[in-house]
Amino acid sequence: MDKRCLIIACGALAREIRQLIDLNQWSHVRLECLPASLHNTPGKIPQRLAAKLNTVRGRYDRILIAYADCGTAGEIDKLIAGEPNVTMLDGPHCFAVLAGQERHDAIMAETPGSYWLTDFLVRHFKTMVIQSLGLDKHPELKPLYFANYEQAVYISQTDDKTLLSAAREAADFLGLKFKHIHSGYGQMTDTLKWCAA
Repeated sequence: MDKRCLIIACGALAREIRQLIDLNQWSHVRLECLPASLHNTPGKIPQRLAAKLNTVRGRYDRILIAYADCGTAGEIDKLIAGEPNVTMLDGPHCFAVLAGQERHDAIMAETPGSYWLTDFLVRHFKTMVIQSLGLDKHPELKPLYFANYEQAVYISQTDDKTLLSAAREAADFLGLKFKHIHSGYGQMTDTLKWCAA
C-alpha cells in the first residue's frame, strides 16, 4: 500500500493542488484546506496550522504544509522545525512558488511595484480585493492602496481566455499596466511529488 500523505493547504491553492492530485492519480494523498481569507490576517495562519497538525500528527507518513512564508515572518518554519516528515512550500509567498523564484525575483528587480495575480485571485477579484479592501464602498481609497504599484503581473496556471480577459480588466480597474506569464504550477509540482512519493 502507498504511504499516506496529507496536504494542509491554503484555500487559494486548493483548485491547483486538487488538479495535480487528480492528474497524477495520487489516491493516497488527502487534501485539507484552511480559508484563503486568512491572508488578510497572516498572523493567524501559524496557530491555525498548529491546531490542524495537532489533530493529524501520527496519522500520515508525510505532511506538506502548502503555504510559503505568506507574511508569517518565519513562524511556519518554526512551527514545523523538528517535525519528522513535515515540510512546506519554499519561498516568501505563493506568487514566487508559482512563477518560480528566479523569474519572480527578476520581475521584482525590474519593476518593484508589481501587484501579483493568480488564477484564484482573478476568479475571486471582487471578494478578495475589491470587497476586502472596501473599494466597493469607498472607491476613493484605490489611489491610496495602489499608489506604489506600476503593473499587475498575472501568473496563470491554466490556459483560459476568460481568466486572461478578467485579469486584464482587474489591471485596468487598478489603473496598472498589465503583464501576463503562463507559469502552470511552477515549483509547487516538485514539492507535491515529495509528499506523494
